[in-house]
Amino acid sequence: MRYGESPYFYQRRKTREVVVGDPAQGGIILGGDHPVVKQSMLTCDTMDTAACVKQTLDLVAVGCQLVRITAPTVKDAANLKDIVAALRRCGCYVPIVADIHFKPEAAMEAAQWVEVVRINPGNYADSKKFVTKEYTDEQYAAELRRIEERFTPLVKLCQQLGRAMRIGTNHGSLSDRIMNRYGDTPLGMVESALEFARICRQLDFHNFKFSMKSSNPKVMIECYRLLVARLDQEGPDWNYPVHLGVTEAGEGEDGRIKSAIGIGSLLCDGLGDTIRVSLTEDSPREIEVCEDLLAQIPGLTTSDFRHPTSDFPFDPFAFERRPTPEIELADGVRCGGEQTVRVVVTRATWERVAPKIRANDDVRPEAVYEDLNIQEIDPSKDFDVNCDTQLVTVKDAVSLPAITAFRLLAAGLKRLGRNNPVLLKDCLEFAAAPLEPKIALLRASVVIGSLLADGIGDAILVRGESGAGQSLRLAYNILQAAGCRSFKTDYVACPSCGRTLFNLQTVTARVKARTEHLKGVKIAIMGCIVNGPGEMADADFGYVGGAPGKINLYVGKQPIKFNIPEAEAVDRLVDLIREHGKWVEP
Repeated sequence: MRYGESPYFYQRRKTREVVVGDPAQGGIILGGDHPVVKQSMLTCDTMDTAACVKQTLDLVAVGCQLVRITAPTVKDAANLKDIVAALRRCGCYVPIVADIHFKPEAAMEAAQWVEVVRINPGNYADSKKFVTKEYTDEQYAAELRRIEERFTPLVKLCQQLGRAMRIGTNHGSLSDRIMNRYGDTPLGMVESALEFARICRQLDFHNFKFSMKSSNPKVMIECYRLLVARLDQEGPDWNYPVHLGVTEAGEGEDGRIKSAIGIGSLLCDGLGDTIRVSLTEDSPREIEVCEDLLAQIPGLTTSDFRHPTSDFPFDPFAFERRPTPEIELADGVRCGGEQTVRVVVTRATWERVAPKIRANDDVRPEAVYEDLNIQEIDPSKDFDVNCDTQLVTVKDAVSLPAITAFRLLAAGLKRLGRNNPVLLKDCLEFAAAPLEPKIALLRASVVIGSLLADGIGDAILVRGESGAGQSLRLAYNILQAAGCRSFKTDYVACPSCGRTLFNLQTVTARVKARTEHLKGVKIAIMGCIVNGPGEMADADFGYVGGAPGKINLYVGKQPIKFNIPEAEAVDRLVDLIREHGKWVEP
């Protein structure tokens, strides 16, 4: 089972075309040889027609090609008629996607007015109660028949009206039925989507795409790779397009890094026909990041190199860190084995940041590249290593994309029967001119994040960012986003939409101001309950909109305190963290 032809050279996955709207009147075609489509989502109330129109026009003005609007009720879905009509009067023909959760009747209403209906298999015909239940094969088959009965009317309506559909699974909202049979796993996410796809195919409806979103980039990468491999197993006509996104990525640098790791890694794998960068910021800012990210992919993948083997040096469907012996990296610093992934800097960076480092700073260089006992290797040629305890890396100026080069290095070591620790680099040569910080961030995140998600890497070196302090901070932020080490508070924050029950940007800033000193604590800030409890499964604490002006507080996915007035909620969150022994004074 494999998701692509080879991990060593880029080849975009060939997908069937999905028609969204009328291409002669502003519609688009997804998949095939068409460029990757950029999309975003409105953050305003769906019943506020004027605000929806304005936000849509603002998005289109910066290059958004597909606009998603939530439709939590039939009333909201009916108002899509007015929103679309107003946009068309303005001469705006961007296709609109209705985002549906829990309400099949809202999906039926929305399909009459918009070009795409997004349904979530986890809650389209199921209510999530976190109930543990063993299903016999007969009971499971009965559940599938019930789902088919609920879902078939929408499929037929979309077929009749020429609509497209997105079958969008979320890690945070798998149904109890799927959770009990497959667990909270990538396989569960894939099977959940395939159940709905089979219903579409039985009715000869093929105008749909898939998505597999998670707030954890490593989980998201595994899910999409597994989905594509499973589609390939099902048959050549299962080559449906996929939409890429890391859900609840957050804001600022952290949100961009998480998105670049997840989306960028898969784009470099040749997967993805449409993308969204989900940021807890104003929606137009997502499009700039989409464009910048897409612009980097050719430079990170282009190569004439063809390796004679297509064997994977890692398991693409289940994360496992590559086993290595533990070695001394520098005085008092060890890497490999069970040690955390270490941060290496150049001597030039060391000389600029060392005088500013204080004794208890968590962000600090752990070794200087020029001082290391390291073997630099050209992995495109035969090489040898004398022992497993020799630190290795790819030689500078090797004419290969960095991701390809380090995968080849891991494959070559495997052939030799060696388990040497590997130092990852974000680039194999210095750019002629310094990269813009936002571009350096994306490129380093894609390259190093992709390899870490493969399980490759025991230390990292960021050189594409020319600022000394910025490069050091970026290295630590990439490791945190990739789940390799924790040096600060980790936040899962949704990007806001019409379902959101409070101002996410304001509240996120308020929560961060009180908690950002809590190293190793993970806090989820969720505007509503659609993905909240599930996406918070690996968070320590959750702050979730329960009703207008009211907040529910969670420990993990367990609700603990209900209907707290918003004005008191951050204080109560701090109290909850203190009660569970994770609070320290700033």
